[in-house]
Amino acid sequence: MAGLVWFVQLVHYPLLARIGPDRFRDYQRANLRRTTAVAGLPMATEGACALLLVARPPSGVPRSWAWLGLGLLLGIWASTILREIPRHRALLRGFDPAVHRSLVAGNWRRTVLWTLRGILALAMLERAGR
Repeated sequence: MAGLVWFVQLVHYPLLARIGPDRFRDYQRANLRRTTAVAGLPMATEGACALLLVARPPSGVPRSWAWLGLGLLLGIWASTILREIPRHRALLRGFDPAVHRSLVAGNWRRTVLWTLRGILALAMLERAGR
């Protein structure tokens, strides 16, 4: 997910501004449907894994790290549900430069959180491999 969010932040979201007003609403509808299909299962899997790590952290991995990972994920989901989804829904009415800027700027929060989760996951793998 860390890699995906960087792609979304640096490529996908900025390019929304180049769709054009006459085609944007149809594009955004398809964009939401396809993005949900691609990201939904990995996000659900990530949630299940985060809960499993809290319940049964691997040997050598501090339980506090698992809780930290879950906390980061809850922050990501809160941002997604409370901020990004409403902005995407607002864009279903048509391209709005202010909403688009808010989407791109606000997504940095998720980008940072998922990056921290990625670093934490690598640290957990290293610890578990000892």
